[in-house]
Amino acid sequence: MKKYIVKLASIASVFTLAGCNDWLDMDPTDKVSDKIVWSDENYIQQYANGFYGYLSRYSSFETQDSQVGLTDGLTETLKFGSDVEGTNVGFANIIAYARGGLSAPTAAFHFGCWDNLYDRIRRVNEFLYNLKKYGTWLDEETYARYEAEARFFRGYLYWQLLKRTPQAIIYDEDLLAIRPDMPLSTEEEGWDMVERDLTFAARTLPAQWSAAEQGRVTSGAAWAMLSRAMLYAKRWDAARTAAEEVFKLDYELMPGQTAADYAKAFTSAREGNTESILEYNYLASGPNHGWDQLFMPGGDNVTMGGRATPTQEMVESYELATTGGHPDWTPWHTAEGTTQTPPWADLEPRFHASVLYNGAAWKNRTVEPYVKGKDGWAEYGDGTPLAGRTTTGYYLRKMLNENYTDYSRKCTQPWIAIRLAEVYLNHAEACHMLGETKAANDDVRAIRARVGLPYTDKAGDELMAAIRQERKIELYCEGHHYWDMRRWRLAHTAFTGMRVHGLKITFNQTTGTFTYAYVECDTQDRLFEEKLYRIPLPETELSNNTAVSQFPEWL
Repeated sequence: MKKYIVKLASIASVFTLAGCNDWLDMDPTDKVSDKIVWSDENYIQQYANGFYGYLSRYSSFETQDSQVGLTDGLTETLKFGSDVEGTNVGFANIIAYARGGLSAPTAAFHFGCWDNLYDRIRRVNEFLYNLKKYGTWLDEETYARYEAEARFFRGYLYWQLLKRTPQAIIYDEDLLAIRPDMPLSTEEEGWDMVERDLTFAARTLPAQWSAAEQGRVTSGAAWAMLSRAMLYAKRWDAARTAAEEVFKLDYELMPGQTAADYAKAFTSAREGNTESILEYNYLASGPNHGWDQLFMPGGDNVTMGGRATPTQEMVESYELATTGGHPDWTPWHTAEGTTQTPPWADLEPRFHASVLYNGAAWKNRTVEPYVKGKDGWAEYGDGTPLAGRTTTGYYLRKMLNENYTDYSRKCTQPWIAIRLAEVYLNHAEACHMLGETKAANDDVRAIRARVGLPYTDKAGDELMAAIRQERKIELYCEGHHYWDMRRWRLAHTAFTGMRVHGLKITFNQTTGTFTYAYVECDTQDRLFEEKLYRIPLPETELSNNTAVSQFPEWL
């Protein structure tokens, strides 16, 4: 049986946690209360439950790791339709254009999460410190379980930190060793800690929990997270080994021969999703999210819908169903327009599960992303309110809930934080980098076969290109593409000097035909400066810590 992550009760008010400037306050006045709390395992478990919300905060529907909202909006795959400042509004465009170059405070604000991450790392370390101090009465197995659970989250939080700023400050549960001015660690030391924590969690946590404990992080989740983190660390052997530990468990790729089948890979394990390894579930009463409200077609929700939409570049990345390969899109690359219908119907299942296009079936109607259509089209930057209209001629479909119709209420579909398809692709990349070509090809073939696409073995640069292509398509809008391009050191060339495109669709009432015109959806070239490969330190750390200084590229 697969295990899933649910939102568990928080007990933040029960514990006295040190404030941001209270690291050295090791002699609180409420020692007796702490001892009482740590003498009751129910309280200990509720303390640990509070860590699960970090999955929602950093990798989920809400923010996907940054203040810009969906980081795909910083790439060629997704276009936010507004130029107004705000998360999931126009921050992505402002950052993508860079407008003469980003300042260190601006970059730190949009990407860093430094202070926020360290606040949560501190909470995990306090848990581990108190577990060691007060939890000695627990039996060995229970003690190890709580330590492993906490170390999973510490490893996860440090991965989030190190993928932004490879040199960070390492704090562990030895709170007495903390001093006001702590230097940056080396990149190697940071990844050492992530690997230790996630490996300990993977080797200690159970593969599945009892019914009473259902919903807690498992060994499979820890191995899967390790396979992801070690790609960033370029520790290929560790990434490969971690993925292979996942393969030993009973996860299976969901069927994907149709769009409806493929979409089930984004449902909960409780609903039979055999691919879900780590997920965060929501409740109508909260916590919940606004994914549908933000990204549904404007005809459903004109007040909020259509905030970001797939680009023509992304659409053209999908292959033809069954035969594979890409159609010739040349006829639709004309500003004058053509009445020829684009080859959407011929594309693979992942396209139909991820993108809504003109005439697509949706909520007992067809999508109308054309000028004056029910959903509408808007020219980016024309100064008019977006009102749910698309600027690219498409809408996002991936992970939307077609049964969601009460738009006054927040959404509750689960966030699948890690699924088996990603682990296959993690393994493929690690094997390729280790020269294990057959294993890498087998992984890519498995991902393509489940959606009915053929595959011919490749080697060298062609194999790596195939892996990158599958990550782009398979993991679309799951928060990977931007960070993948950064860790591959391709972002500064791919995202500089380019503009994204869409189709302006008009309907001729007299002839009953549509005209599709190729349009730019950016008002200026995009810019990714190489210094963005290392997110700057925030002013708060620079002001309070004399042992660190700003990275030279940001001075």
